[in-house]
Order: sequence, then structure tokens, then C-alpha cells
Amino acid sequence: MSNASKILLTSTKLTLILQRLACQLVENHPGCENTVLIGLQPRGIHLLDRLVAILKEEYALETIESGYLDTTFFRDDFRRTQKILAASPTDLNVQIEGKSVVLIDDVLFTGRSIRAALTAIDSYGRPSNIELLTLIDRRFSRHLPIQPDYLGAQIDALEGDKVRVKWGDRPADSMVYLENKDA
Repeated sequence: MSNASKILLTSTKLTLILQRLACQLVENHPGCENTVLIGLQPRGIHLLDRLVAILKEEYALETIESGYLDTTFFRDDFRRTQKILAASPTDLNVQIEGKSVVLIDDVLFTGRSIRAALTAIDSYGRPSNIELLTLIDRRFSRHLPIQPDYLGAQIDALEGDKVRVKWGDRPADSMVYLENKDA
């Protein structure tokens, strides 16, 4: 974290938010029956892993269907850059046909990653419904009409500022901070 960074969520606040999000998932998907949790590569998988750990430890849910989804080549802007893109692995060895799917990502910014995920998910079947869980919503930056069903926190940031989620090995080492564009 640089000197021009500002902490938005401390590890304590982040832990409380994760507990709340897990509770909301249990309320809306009792026992996570007929539900698949899908973390979007690359950063949504860390949030997925934390939520799955909470669901197993705090709610004694032993069987949680989950996976990782890469959307790199489904994005509408992937051919608009000169840099070579490297896809992250997709690990989705579960059936989604007729199930409730919860897409999980760390920061909702323009909505383009979520649109790409909706397109990519078609390759795996037709879920009964799809919901979106995000840790952070940069609400005034949307290019597409996409809103989260489960939300950790809303952050207002200036154009060019970066909202970063730092996942430590332990929950006490994790935080969310804002990098100023002028840094």
C-alpha cells in the first residue's frame, strides 16, 4: 500500500461484512441446496474461498458446490488492447443446469466482467436463476445496468482511483483500500 492510499475497510470491518454476506446466503439459499457459488477469476475467487470457509465453519455446511470462472475471452473489450492477455484457469466441475447460481466478485466497477460472466456461464448450462454477490460496489462507475443482489459496501471513488482488496493469509491481514490516481 502506497503513501497515497486510504484504508476503506479494516480487517475487523471486512470480517463483519463477510459474516453478514455468508448469513444472507444461508437465509436465501438454506443449506446451499441446489446452489452453486462461482468466483470470478482472478480476484473473486479469494472472496469465494473466504465465504465457503465461513459457511463450513460457522454454519456447518459440509457440501457447498462451487467453482472458479475465467471470463477473459468473453469480455467485449478483450481485443481492444495490444497487450497479450493471459487467462486464469476455470475450475467449474459442477452441474449448473436448473440450479441457483451466485456469481461472486470482489469489486463491481463498470459491470463488464459480470456481463462477460453471464455470457460464459451459458457454456455450462442454463441455471434456474443467477444472482450477484460483490464485496465492493463502485456505484457511480457503471457502464451496464448491473446491480448486486448481495453487497458488502458501496464506495464512491473518483475516475482513475483504484479500489484494491488485499487478501492476507489470515483474515486479520486483509483490508480494502483506495489508491489515488495521482499517486
